[in-house]
Amino acid sequence: HYGHAGEPNDKRVNDGDMLLFDMGAEYAGYTADITVSFPASGKFTESQKFVYNTCLKANKAVQKAMRPGISWPDMHRLAERVIVEEFLKQGLLVNGTVDQLLDAHMGAIFMPHGLGHFIGLDVHDVGGYVNAPERIDEPGIRYLRTTRTLQKGMVITVEPGVYFGDALLDNAYANPDQAKYMNNTMIEPYRGTGGVRIEDVVAVTEDGSELLSHDLPRTVEEIEAFMAER
Repeated sequence: HYGHAGEPNDKRVNDGDMLLFDMGAEYAGYTADITVSFPASGKFTESQKFVYNTCLKANKAVQKAMRPGISWPDMHRLAERVIVEEFLKQGLLVNGTVDQLLDAHMGAIFMPHGLGHFIGLDVHDVGGYVNAPERIDEPGIRYLRTTRTLQKGMVITVEPGVYFGDALLDNAYANPDQAKYMNNTMIEPYRGTGGVRIEDVVAVTEDGSELLSHDLPRTVEEIEAFMAER
């Protein structure tokens, strides 16, 4: 992903790595912004499949729920809910209900950024906090670029992510209110594997949403088939 002079993005790509490409484009003055995640080898391991499918399920759940009148913070919470549900099923999180884990901000450990941003004449377009509710000062959701209610004609990115960052994991283990829900035996093998983000550009329609970044290989099977052709 992003690199800079102090920490250049210069890691050698090895077999078994997951790659994350966050890419923008411009056409006729309008921008696009998508993120794809895929295995360097062209084949997902079982653990990579779990992380990828969890992220994809969150992405699709948000797109299905989007329509005029829906609060964008509620869409962020929906993405977190899907991630927490899948982690409970897989045994990475334990000893609580989905609501208890969300109240403890467990979703923000694994998705520490906001769900998406407006896009149009600029990649991160303006207007996120124009006539909008105040920013929500809670982990993860505080980084939302808008708290507005969706309206027909809005174009916004949907980009949930699932990551296993050292600092966030260490902080959670040190917090008794969060550590009690974490199954370190299941979580630790994922540490250092990076993460997955799936970003799409979506327009709000009169009664739902329209995926603008279509025709991309998105499922595990589609990605593996696409890479096998290269």
